[in-house]
Amino acid sequence: MRVIVGFALGALVGIPLGYAMGLSGWFRGWFDPIVEFMRPVPPLALIPLVIIWFGIDEGSKYALIAFGTFTPTVVATYGAVDNVDRTLIRMGQSFGLSWFSIVRKIVLPGAMPGILSGLRISLSIAIILLVAAEMLGAEHGI
Repeated sequence: MRVIVGFALGALVGIPLGYAMGLSGWFRGWFDPIVEFMRPVPPLALIPLVIIWFGIDEGSKYALIAFGTFTPTVVATYGAVDNVDRTLIRMGQSFGLSWFSIVRKIVLPGAMPGILSGLRISLSIAIILLVAAEMLGAEHGI
């Protein structure tokens, strides 16, 4: 249950942010330095800080898993949206589709394999982080 909640929190924030970064240069300019700053930090190194900030409670485990899954989800989503074939977008524009229709009918299906691949990587990271967090501050068990 902890893996699902923490993973969902990381994905719930990561997918829309990565999608916005892939579609908008403004979002990319503001949030790419923040994501790239957080990217090289291994989530396992944050266990002591998370315990200090949130205590040895369920909240610390959720926060650790959410932080650990956020960065790979954002990077994979941003890369997938950015790599959608531009000729397909131009084709949608030439057929007179609105921007919302282009995003919904062309960009989202084209980016879905990359997004799901990033979620698969994030889920494996979430399981590793759960085991590590439970080894340090377990009250009941996994």
